[in-house]
Amino acid sequence: MTSLRNAYLALTRLPLFLTVSLFGGALLPASADQDRTPVVIEAPIEDDVLIRLLDPASERSVDRAIREVRRAWTPALIPQLLEIAATSRSDYSVLKIYDLLAQRTRRRFGTNLNKWYAYLWAQPEQITTNYGDFKAFLYAAIDPRFATYFEGRQDTARIRLDEIRWGGVIQDGIPPLRQPDMIAAEAATYLNDDDIVFALEINGDARAYPKRILAWHEMFVDTIGGVNIAGVYCTLCGTVIPYETEFDGVVLDFGTSGFLYRSNKLMYDRQTSSLWNTLSGEPVVGPLAGHGIKLTYHPIITTRWGDWKRQHPDTKVLSLQTGHRRDYGEGVAYNSYFSNDRLMFNTPFEDDRLKNKQEVLALRFPAAPSQQLAIDTDYLAQNPILTESIGLQTFVILTDRSGANRVYEQGGVAFVSYDGDRTLIDQAGQRWQLEEPQLISETGQTLTRLPAHRAFWFGWRAAFPETRLLK
Repeated sequence: MTSLRNAYLALTRLPLFLTVSLFGGALLPASADQDRTPVVIEAPIEDDVLIRLLDPASERSVDRAIREVRRAWTPALIPQLLEIAATSRSDYSVLKIYDLLAQRTRRRFGTNLNKWYAYLWAQPEQITTNYGDFKAFLYAAIDPRFATYFEGRQDTARIRLDEIRWGGVIQDGIPPLRQPDMIAAEAATYLNDDDIVFALEINGDARAYPKRILAWHEMFVDTIGGVNIAGVYCTLCGTVIPYETEFDGVVLDFGTSGFLYRSNKLMYDRQTSSLWNTLSGEPVVGPLAGHGIKLTYHPIITTRWGDWKRQHPDTKVLSLQTGHRRDYGEGVAYNSYFSNDRLMFNTPFEDDRLKNKQEVLALRFPAAPSQQLAIDTDYLAQNPILTESIGLQTFVILTDRSGANRVYEQGGVAFVSYDGDRTLIDQAGQRWQLEEPQLISETGQTLTRLPAHRAFWFGWRAAFPETRLLK
């Protein structure tokens, strides 16, 4: 561990106390489901040969580069070629690349990048020894800060590097809201009762983050109930997850990396520029990856503003004064994406048991890391009291009149009625009160709230291919 600490310290130049804290004895084993054994091929050509394919001014230079790639051919070059095709400004170069791929693979996908990626991901992972550095060089031309994500970090990756795709923006090009201005419910005259909000309560501090604002920013960094929180919104995969940003005594500062993994945004931390999977809360590339770091996350609901405001009159809600100029009208951001079932970025999995963007309640618990559960929200609306289990954890899911889903420990209690708001009756006729952090019986018994959030079916299935589905 000493050599790891020294290497980490040299790479990031962080204070020693931070390095020791992050790599202290409290770390957990790395997740087994992230083990990967790529076939790594010695790079058959220099990077500058591939980079010549990006030259929009010289068809002759492109032709020479294509000939060299053809002579040195290995399937391990496919990831680089696809990333060049995705970023090149030369139509001539792009067509030459796709023609070469068709010749070597005997596949005819034309210029359909997503189909080429689907083909690539269906094969065992093959990459060259310099693939990570190639990504660093390629994307540094878009944003110099991108180089840090990949340069010298190929061996740290816990996910397929060829599944990390650029999302089309620079680092924090979709700007997070950091300690945003919050206002009282009665001051939020811009909101209609039917507007969608993502809402949570921590230590009695109730907050609402309207979808119409958050869709333009995809992350808020805030202190809620004394807890440092990064609320990560992946608009493409339909998830909002509030993570605690403190781990082992260190507060990490998160932002939007500009890259995606399986159509799910990757965040980064400013301390080390490690990339983080936002559905699992784990670092997946960089000096923090592979050390069992997992962020704690909190329950959150998707509901209507009118219902949340009625239940929590003291709630705070985002102000329109965000410091950015955007059209925050309801349904404006990502309107075309949300209005159909097509994906911007494909994943290695297709599953037609539900439509791609059908919302599911997504459930996973630390006590059963290899098990996940997705429940169709339409099914939950028809079953407002539902008892389920993951591993040894049994829980009850309550769906209120607005369609919001809350999950609580079941504790052996069988509920027979729920008024869709705040009151439940159990099998013994005992009355229970629904509060955000817990259910409370009239005799004082409590059942604790469990973390859960919504996701689009395709995104959850891509992140957790073995998930169980209930519909």
